[in-house]
Amino acid sequence: MEIEQYLEPLKRPLGVYKNFQYGSCIKAFRDKEFPSLDGIQIALLGIGEARNSAGNAGCSEAPDKIREALYNLTCIEGIGVADLGNIIPGEKAKDSYHAVAFIVSKLLELNIVPVLLGGSQDLTYANYLGYEPRQQTVNLVCIDRTLDLGAEEEVINSGAYLNKIIRHEPNLLFNFSLLGYQTHFINPAEATLLTNMYFDLYRLGQLQGNLEEAEPFVRDADILSFDISSVRRSDAPGTSHSTPNGLYGEEACQIFRYAGMSDKLSSVGIYEINPLSDNGNQTSELAAQLVWYFLEGFSNRKNDYPGASDKDYMKYTILIKGPDHDVIFYKSKKTGRWWMEVPFMTGKRTRYQRHSMVPCSYSDYQQACTGELPDRWWQAYQKLN
Repeated sequence: MEIEQYLEPLKRPLGVYKNFQYGSCIKAFRDKEFPSLDGIQIALLGIGEARNSAGNAGCSEAPDKIREALYNLTCIEGIGVADLGNIIPGEKAKDSYHAVAFIVSKLLELNIVPVLLGGSQDLTYANYLGYEPRQQTVNLVCIDRTLDLGAEEEVINSGAYLNKIIRHEPNLLFNFSLLGYQTHFINPAEATLLTNMYFDLYRLGQLQGNLEEAEPFVRDADILSFDISSVRRSDAPGTSHSTPNGLYGEEACQIFRYAGMSDKLSSVGIYEINPLSDNGNQTSELAAQLVWYFLEGFSNRKNDYPGASDKDYMKYTILIKGPDHDVIFYKSKKTGRWWMEVPFMTGKRTRYQRHSMVPCSYSDYQQACTGELPDRWWQAYQKLN
């Protein structure tokens, strides 16, 4: 396969494993023998690229450390997983971006979900570029303690890459969501700018104790980008950007399980893990567990996206007075998950049609029942019309 030219096999045996562990059952790129991708649904891809890291260069060492921890975990039956090894670093960081984008695009063509093990978070831009050949608008969800926007003229780095995505031509970004941010790290002007673009900003305090509200955002994503600094230092010390507050490790695992269960999500990346700052591989082991819970969620996908069969859903229509909008809700009989149908101008923006069915929560339905338009509905409506 043509992607092999960008990849190097695993350099050495990672350990001795029992027959129920991933180290024994995963199809891996070893000894120059590239694995067959027949029957593969998820592909692990190590990316030790950190030349554009903002003060966390040791994250280039993370892929193999995460892999070592993952190989010790129980193999999940029923899904095909391959480890494609590590991307060969390009002469420059932009060459590595090109390699990532190319491989992501080829895996997407094969309906294989890439799981990117970084590396620094500016690789999210390379992941995004991998969708360009599809000419399909996408939703990006970042889980991060801060907003890595960057100024228009700023050179791309792990703290300034979102501006490159937003301004990229052709523009493929339909929606961006930032989950778990901490207000004391955010530039208020940048937050206002993104809010005015009808993007989603959801604080850490809004998530904790109410984690199920993160699920609709993640279910609506095509790309999930996870900065390990979104997890508190006590649970993830292995990054130069760790802070006292953040998600708990088990909350991060739950979010990754939500991501795995999403029928829409097609790539995910984990970034900024620095083994040189870690405590007994604690953070690499957490990252491996994030991957594991993504795989476990993937094995439980229900294919319950509305439209497959009307008999699998309950339909509720709520009339909102004032704006005179009917808000149509669908509830899956399989999973209990909710969606809202948002009207759009068919002749004007047909390429946005796939975004007109917006994942939501029961609380959105309750809000509509009180006569208020849910924020998710209104923001989607503004972008669609």
